[in-house]
Amino acid sequence: MTILENRPNTALLVVDVQKGVVEGVHQRDVVVANVAGLVERARRERVPVIWVQHSDEGLTRGSDDWRIVPELTPEDAEPLVEKCYGDSFEDTTLETVLSGLGVGRIVVVGAETDACIRSTIHGAFARGYDATLVSDAHTTGDKTAWGAPPPSQVIAHTNLYWTYQTAPGRTAGAVETKDVDFGGTP
Repeated sequence: MTILENRPNTALLVVDVQKGVVEGVHQRDVVVANVAGLVERARRERVPVIWVQHSDEGLTRGSDDWRIVPELTPEDAEPLVEKCYGDSFEDTTLETVLSGLGVGRIVVVGAETDACIRSTIHGAFARGYDATLVSDAHTTGDKTAWGAPPPSQVIAHTNLYWTYQTAPGRTAGAVETKDVDFGGTP
């Protein structure tokens, strides 16, 4: 239902599932396993898998922490988008990649919930994409020392409000890994 013309396809967007990003996050192994399962399913169903990798002063490009976690292996033909901002669309090649693949709907997984995941789903939605968040395939670290709620509450709140996100001509939603449908609307 995207408002983007001639963009009927769906893509799986794997955001920042990098060693240094997901080290010590809430339910790391469960989330990474869910992401891995979705990557396998997307490949089987011939749905494009797009990898996003963040770098900044604390996450140096090419460092061990910058690398995708060992449980996930991008295939050579799968696009890799490098970014320096929270929103995976901001100053990156993501829009060009999605346009070239005819993608108007993205299914989003990865880290961190309260930063790059939120920025990316909002950025996609504002740019006209349908955006589905996989509720049990994103995570965040503990930021309670800075006044944030515990990670489980951050994740639950993000899932809650994204479930009810609306805008003209676009769809949003949050679904569990087992309920992801790469061919339809959320």
